[in-house]
Amino acid sequence: MDGGGKARVRPPSYEGVWRFTAPAVDASVPRSRHAVRDLLDRRHVPAGDDLVQALLLIVSELVTNAVRHAALLSPELAVEIAIGREWIRVSVEDEHPYRPKALETDCARTGGRGLLLVREVTREAGGECDVEHTASGGKIIWAALPLGPAPGVTSPRSPLSAP
Repeated sequence: MDGGGKARVRPPSYEGVWRFTAPAVDASVPRSRHAVRDLLDRRHVPAGDDLVQALLLIVSELVTNAVRHAALLSPELAVEIAIGREWIRVSVEDEHPYRPKALETDCARTGGRGLLLVREVTREAGGECDVEHTASGGKIIWAALPLGPAPGVTSPRSPLSAP
């Protein structure tokens, strides 16, 4: 209780920002996916199975892209998970300057559609995604998905604002 007799509203225990780095090698793809799943479990994030599966797919695709396309100029990548009351934002950062674009669907190709998949999964979940340049000349590719309102929360928070 505060001095006026009102109970203080504490943020849910799952809110926060976590970041880890990994080498830009194939083994980092499943390790990153497992690290994100473990974080969601440990923090007791109230995310349904569909949301968790969407997040894990996005992490897999973004880390795979960094490993396949940026490793030459960026031997290390960073994965960041930011969790707010109503959203989860996952991003992958590398030091390669190329800013990729989601490719158009080409049924004849067997690869090269990872960002298209990320964009579609994010859109279907009601979220947003983008690519940004870093101050060091690299890039951050991120996707923010709605978590759903926490009990008692009435005003939405932007996935771009700090938790």
